[in-house]
Amino acid sequence: MKGGLGLNKVLSAEDRERGAAVSSLYPIATTQAARTEHEVFVLIDSRRLERECFVRSIELLNPQLILLSYTSARDCIEVAASSPPISVILFNVGGRQFSDPEVKREMEILFNWKDAPPVVVLAPSDDLDYMIDALDAGATGYVPSSLGIDGIVESTRLAASGGVILRFESLTKLRESRAEKPEVMPECDGFTARQAAVAEALRRGKPNKMIAYELNMCESTVKVHVRKIMSKLKCANRTEAAFKLNSMPSPAAKK
Repeated sequence: MKGGLGLNKVLSAEDRERGAAVSSLYPIATTQAARTEHEVFVLIDSRRLERECFVRSIELLNPQLILLSYTSARDCIEVAASSPPISVILFNVGGRQFSDPEVKREMEILFNWKDAPPVVVLAPSDDLDYMIDALDAGATGYVPSSLGIDGIVESTRLAASGGVILRFESLTKLRESRAEKPEVMPECDGFTARQAAVAEALRRGKPNKMIAYELNMCESTVKVHVRKIMSKLKCANRTEAAFKLNSMPSPAAKK
């Protein structure tokens, strides 16, 4: 307890889902500085039982962490203005595929949210292809649920900054797939100056939104450049492109 905040207070699921948790967690006398000194995670999970179990586990194991939960992305956005600043959104897809219409709809809402916080996907699979699907869909990071509660919390912090938790089994699969397809790395001479700048950011694993901000571009323009880079490198996705770019001289250095 610090500054009058009872962060491990138990609240009803209904309160969490509609954002009422904020007013009861933060008394009127609480200063703005106190509001922002604690991390605020948001969990989006349409399954009530799994959502409430996850929240209760966080309350017990990480009482210093504020976790707000919602059934959908739209519910989260509706109350975001009255919530404390969100550090990261954890989107739990459960056992669903990214091709699932509901998953695609939820992710589209999140990624079209202006000034949205980092969105990290939580899923039971630690398969490399599944991770790549999540990142290609626009997620900032990916965390497998097999890590457990403490592991998920720490990994989410890492993933929020663009990291990916890669288990040893997935790394072995990646190494084997690269060994099975030896090829000569293409040169970067075909890149324009802007494509070279985007390629350099892509090589460093930066998401489109960050690339757009740093290069003063529209995010849609960045997406066009990424597609052209992938085409020139003959890559199926941005993750494969990043691997190839890291195996060749920096594109930006040639410009």
